[in-house]
Amino acid sequence: MMRERGAMTKLHILYEISKRDAHIRQKDIAEHLNVTVQAISENIRSLAKEGYITSSKNGRSPYSLTLKGIDKVKEEANELKKYSSEILESADYFRSVWPAIAFENLKKGDDVGIYMDDGILHAIKERKSANAITLTDGLKNEDIALTNLSGTIDIEQGYVVVIAIPTMKEGGSKATNLNLIKKIYDSGLKNWDIDRRFNRVGILGTVGYSTCLKLKIPVDIEFAVVKSAIEASQKGLNVLVLVVGRMAKKMITELEDNNVNHYLLDAHKNQAK
Repeated sequence: MMRERGAMTKLHILYEISKRDAHIRQKDIAEHLNVTVQAISENIRSLAKEGYITSSKNGRSPYSLTLKGIDKVKEEANELKKYSSEILESADYFRSVWPAIAFENLKKGDDVGIYMDDGILHAIKERKSANAITLTDGLKNEDIALTNLSGTIDIEQGYVVVIAIPTMKEGGSKATNLNLIKKIYDSGLKNWDIDRRFNRVGILGTVGYSTCLKLKIPVDIEFAVVKSAIEASQKGLNVLVLVVGRMAKKMITELEDNNVNHYLLDAHKNQAK
């Protein structure tokens, strides 16, 4: 295939000329390809020099393909068709194949049940609400490929607990109610009568990072926190997020827009309990 810079533009020009429009102009081709007339002019000169087209001021059409040009269009079209087919085959494969972690040693062709654990799909040799067939062998804890998925994977949506903490202007971690955060982290969602622990911890801001260091709380999410928290909750994980200042309200809006179960707490020291 034409791979050098500008090669696709040349191919498009050859295609436009191959339509045999008797009145086609460089301006028409430029507008159709959304490039400058100068770029079309330069490419046409190059194509003519390479022997792919001829130009005639007296003929019915100002440009026409040579036999070499016709062969080139056919060659490139076949290559594009082949490339497109490969992409479609790859897309079909990944649409019908799911990766999972083997709960135990599995063999290719095993009928397995699938379930979500800690946000990751797992496969086990027992019937579940959702089932599949293994495409590969896999030892325990190895990644395997699954196909022929059927049923529904049971996922209980997770929760996101947002804790608003002071900005640097308000005192930062020194003005943060560390005891409250530690209590919430250790007890999970029991504060809301839900017996579930936190699976991930995220921070938005340097104050959150400092707070976690003081409390020896491991941080799992530092970037794209809002998006990550939403996706994690949709996979059944519970996420605790420390957020500075006005970012807390913005995050709550995002959670509400995505129908995520959530709670908001204020961890300023002067906040009334």
